[in-house]
Amino acid sequence: MGENSDFAGFLQDTKASYVLSNVAEVVERILTFVPTKSLLQIASVCTLWRNCARRVLRTQQKLTWVSSCGPSNTEVHALCSNLAEELEKVFLLPRTVLAMVDSEAFNGQAYCHRHSKAKKSRNGPDTVEELNFLFPKGCDIMGIATPGIVLTPNGSCSNPPQEYQEGEAGFAVMFPSMEGIRIKPFHFCKKMFSPTALEEAGLVNNPELRVVLMFVYEAYKSGGVQFLNQILEPLEKSKALIAGGLVESVFSPPRQCCGQSAYGVVGLALSGHKVQGASVLLEQDVSSPKAAEATIRRLKAAKIPERNTLGFMFACVGRGQSYYNNQSNVEADAFRKVFPNVPLFGLFGNGEIGCDRIVKDDYTLCDTDTDSLQHEYTTIMTLVHLG
Repeated sequence: MGENSDFAGFLQDTKASYVLSNVAEVVERILTFVPTKSLLQIASVCTLWRNCARRVLRTQQKLTWVSSCGPSNTEVHALCSNLAEELEKVFLLPRTVLAMVDSEAFNGQAYCHRHSKAKKSRNGPDTVEELNFLFPKGCDIMGIATPGIVLTPNGSCSNPPQEYQEGEAGFAVMFPSMEGIRIKPFHFCKKMFSPTALEEAGLVNNPELRVVLMFVYEAYKSGGVQFLNQILEPLEKSKALIAGGLVESVFSPPRQCCGQSAYGVVGLALSGHKVQGASVLLEQDVSSPKAAEATIRRLKAAKIPERNTLGFMFACVGRGQSYYNNQSNVEADAFRKVFPNVPLFGLFGNGEIGCDRIVKDDYTLCDTDTDSLQHEYTTIMTLVHLG
């Protein structure tokens, strides 16, 4: 009887081995349940598994993110150690990453979980080295430090977004390579800026440009405002949606072209017919929860699908809890009431860039000039849909 059981088990194992070695449909179905980092390792088993893994990777088009809040248990920022853990579970191969951390906790720390001691430079080479280690080779990483953070906790798009004007917080939004969509990072400083550089970044002479997320660092330095105007002027003519803010610093990509104290602009140019966007400006007179919700609700007019859509909130450090009579999380809560299934990310900064605008299909609705793209004591609330 025991011999018969052993033989039956042998036959069962043989059948399973045959299926897993020869039936692509079964292998491909199984691999859809495997996180991407493990999937890349599995792809080296055999030719069949490699081909199945490639097909599965092409289907992973859903945006994902990792976020952290609260004090770190290590000497480095909480987002870094959380990324090292959470990336093992991600079902996506990141092609572009937008990471933001609060500048207060980040200041003086190297963004690196492999080193036992924090370094004395927020823009040191260890930062970029570690980010490159965590993410796949060839992944474009944009790292920004800013006075305050807006994030959606890990797990679900419907998790309530939170505003963090104080305390340790950060997020990393990961974009895969998507058919029909191009996400191109750009970085300009005084030494690197020219009309040719704008064109190479896809910001001018690009009829498919839909959304530009832009972040200005060291803008208070002499010449910083004029430099920003030079960039905004041609962008305004493109009729793309422009949104962003003035931040504390940029730690990735590395700034090799100019000194650490020089001003500059980084961002992402999103192009392609599948990209849609809409933004509204919460002006200085929007100072109650009811008024904030009413303004954000105007985004509904764009009729942008909520699936594969991100919300971005770029707010002034002067807003938040103190602006709303000591009520916390007002604008993030208002956004969730209107868009309960769209994750929200963003920053509190030293100035805001954007306006009321809808970019959808082959048309743009806007009423602005270059001067009105720059604001203080406001919030830019933005939707970006990626097909």
